Amino acid sequence: MFDKNNREALARKHLDRIFQTARLDGLRQRPPKGWVRAIRDALGLTTKQLSARLGKAHSTLVRLESSEMADTISLSTLRAAAEAMDCTLVYALVPNKPLEQTVRERAGALADRQLARVHHTMGLEDQAVRGEDLKDERERLISAILVRGGSHLWEDQ
Repeated sequence: MFDKNNREALARKHLDRIFQTARLDGLRQRPPKGWVRAIRDALGLTTKQLSARLGKAHSTLVRLESSEMADTISLSTLRAAAEAMDCTLVYALVPNKPLEQTVRERAGALADRQLARVHHTMGLEDQAVRGEDLKDERERLISAILVRGGSHLWEDQ
C-alpha cells in the first residue's frame, strides 16, 4: 500500500510524462485575434454564420471574441463556440517545467533557508560548516524534506 508521499510522487511522474509527450508548443500562445476568431476564419465562417450556429445575436459573437482576448470569457461560452465549429475545448494547466523539478527546487529553497539559520548560529560559535560538508548537508536536508513531502513543502515558515 502506498503512503501519501508515494502517491504524490507517482502522480507527479505520471503528469510529467503526459506533459513531456504532449505536443503543446504551438498551443502555449494564443493566436493574435484569439482561438475562436482564428478557427472561425480558417473555416471560412462569417460572424453572422457562427452566431447563427450558436443561436446567438451577431453582437453576442463579437463580445465573445472580445472577451476571449480580454481573458474574461467563461469556459462554458468557449465550449459552446468550440462545439459550434465542430471543435473540442481542451482545458489544461501546463507546468513550465517538470513537476518533479518544481518540488525538488522548493525542497532546495527550504533546505537553504534552514542551512542559513544554522550556518549563522554556528558561525557565531566559530563552528560553521563549509565546502563539501555544507553541500552534503544540503542534499541530506533536501532528501528529508522530500520524504516528509505533502503540503509541508509549501508552508512558508
